[in-house]
Amino acid sequence: MTQLLSGLTILDFSHRLPGPLASKLLAGLGANVLKVEDIKFKDPFIYGAFAKFDDSFPHWYEELNSNKQIIRLDFNATDIKLKIKELLENCDAVILGLPEKLLNKLGLNQQDLSSCTKPLAVIELLASKEHTKAMHDLNALALTGLLKLHVQDQSAPIVAPPFLPIAGIGFGHKVATDLLAALLKTSRSGCHTFHKCYLFESTKEIFESFWPKKSQARQKFLHNGLYPCYNLYQTKDKRYIALAAVEEKFWIRFCEIFKLNIESDKRFFYEDQSIFLEVASHIAHYDYEEIAEMTKGEEICLSLV
Repeated sequence: MTQLLSGLTILDFSHRLPGPLASKLLAGLGANVLKVEDIKFKDPFIYGAFAKFDDSFPHWYEELNSNKQIIRLDFNATDIKLKIKELLENCDAVILGLPEKLLNKLGLNQQDLSSCTKPLAVIELLASKEHTKAMHDLNALALTGLLKLHVQDQSAPIVAPPFLPIAGIGFGHKVATDLLAALLKTSRSGCHTFHKCYLFESTKEIFESFWPKKSQARQKFLHNGLYPCYNLYQTKDKRYIALAAVEEKFWIRFCEIFKLNIESDKRFFYEDQSIFLEVASHIAHYDYEEIAEMTKGEEICLSLV
C-alpha cells in the first residue's frame, strides 16, 4: 500500500458517511487517523436511529473506519477540552462534522483551534452555503437537479432512490481533496488553514460536469442508456449482463460471439428500439453461465452482473 501521507496525523470528529470516507481514503494513503467519538453516542451508524432501523449501517461503519484508531471520550466530562487540546497538539489536520454548539463545548471552534501551537489544516463539513435547511444525500441530488436524470422515464407512484448515496460519496472525496489542499497551504504558509466544505455545492461541482447547462436540454446519454452498445440486458435465467462495447472492435467481436448481424455504426442507433430489441432477444437465448463461458478471455467490455 502506498504510504504517501506517512507521518501525518488526522483527527476526525465527523460521523456517518462523508467525513469518515474522507479520512478512510487518507488513512489508505498512510495517514494516522484518530476518529474521536463520544463514549455514549459514538457514531449514528452504530448507535441510535440509523443502527436501529437498518443493520447495514453498522457494516458501513466497520468498512469506513477499520483502518483508524477509534478514541471514545466523555464529551460531558469537565476536563474534555483539555483532553481534546492534548490530541490537537499532536496532529496535523482536523475534520469537523459536529453541530456548532458541540464544537464550542469541545473547544473545536476556530478561535480555540487558532490557539494551538502547531499550525493545523481544518476542514468543516456543512450542508450548504446556499440552502439553510438540513439535507441528506437525496436532497442534494434533487436540489442540484441531477435527480431528474433518475426519474425521467418513471411513471410509478413510488421510485427507489439511486443504488448508492452518490452525493455523499462524492462529498467524501471532495473533503479528502480539500483537506490535502489545506495541508499544502498550511505547510507553505506556516499558519492555520480553515476551510468549509459543503454537501450541496460539492455535489453540484462534481456532478454538473457530466450534465452541464449546455446539455440539459437532453436527458439521455451514453452512460444512462441512450445507445444499444452501452446497456444492461437480461439473460435467459433472468440475470443481467453489462454491455459497454462502445469501440468498433469490441462491438464487432460481440456480434460475432452472439451471432448478431448488426453493422458497427448501428451500435449508436437510438431513433427507435429496434437495435436494442435485437440485442436483447439474442442475449435472452443464453443463461448466465453460458455467457460466462462464451465470453471467457474475450476483450469486448462485457461483464456479468
